[in-house]
Amino acid sequence: MTEPMVQAQGLVKRFGSTTALAGIDLAAEKGTTLALLGPNGAGKTTLVRILTTLLKPDGGRASVAGYDVTADPVSVRSAIGLAGQYAAVDELLTGRENLELVGLLYHLGRAERRRRAQQALERFSLTGAGDQLVKTYSGGMRRRLDVAASLIGRPAVLLLDEPTTGLDPRTRNDLWQFIEELVADGTTVLLTTQYMEEAERLAHRIVVIDTGKVIAEGTAGELKDRMGGDVLVATVADRADLPSASALLASLGEGPPHVNTDQQRVSVPARNGTTVLIAAGQRLAEAGIALDDLGIRRPSLDDVFLALTGNAGRPGDEPARGYPAGP
Repeated sequence: MTEPMVQAQGLVKRFGSTTALAGIDLAAEKGTTLALLGPNGAGKTTLVRILTTLLKPDGGRASVAGYDVTADPVSVRSAIGLAGQYAAVDELLTGRENLELVGLLYHLGRAERRRRAQQALERFSLTGAGDQLVKTYSGGMRRRLDVAASLIGRPAVLLLDEPTTGLDPRTRNDLWQFIEELVADGTTVLLTTQYMEEAERLAHRIVVIDTGKVIAEGTAGELKDRMGGDVLVATVADRADLPSASALLASLGEGPPHVNTDQQRVSVPARNGTTVLIAAGQRLAEAGIALDDLGIRRPSLDDVFLALTGNAGRPGDEPARGYPAGP
């Protein structure tokens, strides 16, 4: 059996009295995308830093492209590309110079560096800005340049730590399409994200971690099936009624309610959806709670995530700055 391109076994990492990773196990096969989901502070960035040799684990082992991250970090770095949460580009260089510098770090010859830099500029729609200083770039342009830089070395494994954060919808969709093309050509991608739509579209498998532990894994469909039923959703006409509606639906549902204050909406897992829907309508009417909408829908990946992790992140994960751009 072929060894996974990314593998962690019993991975542990501590920062003083804080345990960021408490025995993580995961694997990503060649030519697939593995999405890593979890609230802030769950350990996602710490895991990425270990897989990219920026941190040493305190226990367990991990390998990337067949190389042990602790025993052979140089080989790991030569096999990976990395784009962190913040664009790791030099503002005082042009976009083209940034890309050629990464090529130099990968020990590419001058002609090859220039060729790959030009290809990257074209692929990420940065040709017109390629010879401008990066300090003149918008946030979205910097993000595209950062991802382009991560691909200069033609990595076998690409690690993307929340790559589309801050991008406009069109640029996000373009990047999604590009990731899909890379994976179709055989690249293995490990993706951390807080966008459920992103995970659902890109990931072959999803691992959910919380407090440094894997709490669920599977395909998007398998994780949704774990909800075991429907979701009852009520949108109240008056925001002041949200607490009362939440308490009432909690008594009818199969799990804790999720309240979206901005949308004046309460949702709760529910079995026997039609029966619960009728009961909810009667109970809400008896309580004098006016509604804009009441209905049943199939669970989404957002519902799964909230049911598994709750709604609040926690401090304790490593900050995301400081990713280098090459081996």
